[in-house]
Amino acid sequence: MTSSIAESQQGMKQYGKEQPEISQCLSPGRIGVGLNVTSKKRLLERMAAILLKDSTNINRDTVFQILTERERLGSTGIGYSVALPHGRVNGLDKAIGAVATLAKPLDFDAIDGEPVTLVFGLLVPAEANEEHLKLLAHLASMFSNPELRTKVMAAETPSEIYHLLTEWKPKTSTTT
Repeated sequence: MTSSIAESQQGMKQYGKEQPEISQCLSPGRIGVGLNVTSKKRLLERMAAILLKDSTNINRDTVFQILTERERLGSTGIGYSVALPHGRVNGLDKAIGAVATLAKPLDFDAIDGEPVTLVFGLLVPAEANEEHLKLLAHLASMFSNPELRTKVMAAETPSEIYHLLTEWKPKTSTTT
């Protein structure tokens, strides 16, 4: 994980302007609203379970271990009350995403010191280096948008969150 949203957005420029389609890795079934968790460990356990809702060929304990090991390298709390726990998984065919809003803010050792209320978990195939970076950069760009964050946190259903995230497009700058 890059250390800041700005670095992630810079990474997006490095890998081209082609935007990953969040709908390719996210489904309404992998979205949790108002999760009650009391620690970072419990949150990562819940995210591992949510990430694997539609998948039976990957072990939940393995995913939890991957997310935990990545978190030990440095917090995936990117600021703005958002965390992007992620990891690479052997045997995965395509990227899998999951989203959760939290009932109460949770200390996540985020880069800005703020507690987390919105989490997007991401698993990618072990060999998908460029895809992994593109998705992380796209997510960082999405969640740097205060209007989107506010709408996602106010959403009451997985379907609402799914539509907000899959229909979001970055604003393009115009030159005159």
